[in-house]
Amino acid sequence: MSSGPKKRNFQIEAFKHKVVVDPKYADKTWKILEHAIHEIYNHNASGLSFEELYRNAYNMVLHKFGEKLYSGLVSTMTFHLHTMSKSIEAAHGASFLEELNIKWNDHTKALQMIRDILMYMDRTFIPSTHKTPVHELGLNLWRDNVIHSSKIQPRLLNTLLDLILRERTGEVINRGLMRNIIKMLMDLGPSVYQEDFEKPFLEVSAEFYRAESLEFIECSDCGDYLKKAERRLNEEIERVSHYLDAKTEVKITNVVEKEMIANHMPRLVHMENSGLVKMLLDNKFEDLGRIYNLFRRVPDGLSTIRDVMTSHIRDTGKQLVTDPEKSKNPVEFVDTLLEKRDKYDKIISLAFSNDKTFQNALNASFEYFINLNPRSPEYISLFVDDKLRRGLKGEKEEDIEIILDKVMMLFRYLQEKDVFEKYYKQHLAKRLLSGKTVSDDAERSLIVKLKTECGYQFTSKLEGMFTDMKTSQDTMQGFYAAHAAELGNGPTLVVHVLTTGSWPTQSSITCNLPAELSALCEKFRSYYLGTHTGRRLSWQTNMGTADLRATFANGQKYELNVSTYQMCVLMLFNNTDSLSYREIEQATEIPSSDLKRCLQSLACVKGKNVLHKEPMSKDIGEDDAFSVNDKFTSKLRKVKIGTVVAQKETEPEKQETRQRVEEDRKPQIEAAIVRIMKSRRVLDHNNIIAEVTKQLQSRFLANPGEIKKRIESLIERDFLERDDSDRRLYRYLA
Repeated sequence: MSSGPKKRNFQIEAFKHKVVVDPKYADKTWKILEHAIHEIYNHNASGLSFEELYRNAYNMVLHKFGEKLYSGLVSTMTFHLHTMSKSIEAAHGASFLEELNIKWNDHTKALQMIRDILMYMDRTFIPSTHKTPVHELGLNLWRDNVIHSSKIQPRLLNTLLDLILRERTGEVINRGLMRNIIKMLMDLGPSVYQEDFEKPFLEVSAEFYRAESLEFIECSDCGDYLKKAERRLNEEIERVSHYLDAKTEVKITNVVEKEMIANHMPRLVHMENSGLVKMLLDNKFEDLGRIYNLFRRVPDGLSTIRDVMTSHIRDTGKQLVTDPEKSKNPVEFVDTLLEKRDKYDKIISLAFSNDKTFQNALNASFEYFINLNPRSPEYISLFVDDKLRRGLKGEKEEDIEIILDKVMMLFRYLQEKDVFEKYYKQHLAKRLLSGKTVSDDAERSLIVKLKTECGYQFTSKLEGMFTDMKTSQDTMQGFYAAHAAELGNGPTLVVHVLTTGSWPTQSSITCNLPAELSALCEKFRSYYLGTHTGRRLSWQTNMGTADLRATFANGQKYELNVSTYQMCVLMLFNNTDSLSYREIEQATEIPSSDLKRCLQSLACVKGKNVLHKEPMSKDIGEDDAFSVNDKFTSKLRKVKIGTVVAQKETEPEKQETRQRVEEDRKPQIEAAIVRIMKSRRVLDHNNIIAEVTKQLQSRFLANPGEIKKRIESLIERDFLERDDSDRRLYRYLA
């Protein structure tokens, strides 16, 4: 295997003999180059041979005359710049900037040609001697001899600032010329632009906007002032884009923001008859959007708007929920809350860029004032009841979902969700038993939403109510199939069998049913207990309804839809013409308060008064006498006679519901304490209170006093014990 040809290293050696240079060579050559520079500055460059000039400059550097060439260049350029400077100084008025621009263009063109000629010096001599390159040298000399000339520097600054002021006051200026001059300052280096122009420009601008803002704010309302501030801000941004350095934009906008917005924030938001509150009241979306976009640019701007908005929502919300007039109608009360919520949702969406911090402030405000009214849970449930009974008739499915979602939003704000559950259960029971629900789908949809929000525990009993309704249908079909022959043409019985734990049943005294029905009820009892072992039935006559066919003395026939209690009263008049209150009470054994309401609805409601009362008055007295109203007429064949009942609970009923809620909370608080102590084993009093409150807040706000009582109860029952050395420490006993 043969190796390749060997590489040869070539070496170039310098001439051994000395090259003799003409002693006057440097002077001669420099004279040629100096003449060329003069010609370039005098606009006579067309007759020059740049190749020859380049070779001359090359040879001077090669023969070590670089220093002479460099110093000659400095003095020649300085000479020409002095001449230019005098020409600029002599220019008057508007021609000053034009002359400066012309001379600057001449100098940059000349500099380009000179740099081409001296390219070799730029590449070799200048780096080795750490001197300033030709182009940069030309800029520095222009700066020192022209721009920083004592007669040009102040005049240039004043001219530029004056032109900008004139543009701000509406005059049209030569923006192209401005752009060229500013570009020149930027080309001379950032420090020249900043020191000679930008700093004074920002100071003068601050003074201008400080004075203008004080003038504006005295003669404008908030909306107009903000329009002016926005216009000024946009003008400055546009000015930067046309002829200033892009980096100046942040600085000048900061000046405008500080002088026109930041310094006047409190006065603007609280301005009488036009400030933020007025904008919110009048739904001024454009103005609100403007105040948001301007205030977001300054420190603490958004928090200022947010605080004023929050304070306003809380104050108006508090007035709403504590106003007794507004609280008279629960449905209107909740509608007003929803309108208020929709209004602010729209404002935050359209004007405040859906800002999350504003959404959070809105939620916190609603939670604050909704819970100021202890009846809010009841009213929200009554609102749902109204909507699901009649309010959603004819609505599209999507619209029903929107309404239910709004209800859920209000529900989330409630601290006492268990109180809502109590009322909701009562209202749902009445809807299901009276068959008055608009849509089973809507009912189930709301239960699914509640389940998602609060978990299975919250809705298990509500779901049980629907199960009972379905099971009852099947039971009734079985009953009638088994007793079809016996029942014949007698009264028709529809029984809902309700599981005690699921339904809000009250222990009520069963009233005396009419004989025809009593026998039928007994038949059903026998059938039901025969098909189900280990069960007990108790009739809830206070929750039932009945349809009666009535024939009056004038021959008019009507179908009356009444409650079970009303049916018991009316059936008594089949056998007698007149009865006293005491006789009715004795015959039916209906509780006194229920009987009075029942008789009131039968005798005192215009258009539904199937009974006649003596004496005629709105209230029922124990000595009153009742008879059938033979003159009763109605345009409808089917007449529904409701029971006179306050839609809201009366004070005693409210107390009773509250008591039941408090009782239901006790085991929940105890369960939470045991869960916490089981995992922690030892815990001090304050931490138990905090943990229990946190665990239960999805259902209700636990009272620390009640938690303390439950701890004492658990200690008595040996679930917990106090530490011997520290009485505020509890231990879990397994």
